[in-house]
Amino acid sequence: MDLIILILLRAIELYSYVLLAYVILSWIPSLYDSTLGRLIISLVRPVITPFRKLNLQFFGLDWTVVVIWFILNIISRILYRMLFLF
Repeated sequence: MDLIILILLRAIELYSYVLLAYVILSWIPSLYDSTLGRLIISLVRPVITPFRKLNLQFFGLDWTVVVIWFILNIISRILYRMLFLF
C-alpha cells in the first residue's frame, strides 16, 4: 500500500511540473507548435477541459490551473496522511 501511495505522490508532483510548463507555454505562444509544447498540451488538456466549463476567468486571467494545483495539493495531503496512518 505504501508503494502505491508513494507512486501516486510522485505522479502528482510530476504533473504539477507539467502544469507549470503549460503556464509558461501560455506566456510564449510560439512554443505551442514545438514537439515539447504539443506533448505538454496533450497531457494537460484532458484535465483542464472539464474545469474550463466552470468559467474561472477573473481580472483577465485564467485561474483554471491554480484551481487544479489546489486540488492536487489537497489530494497529496490526503495521500500523505494515508501513508502515515497505515
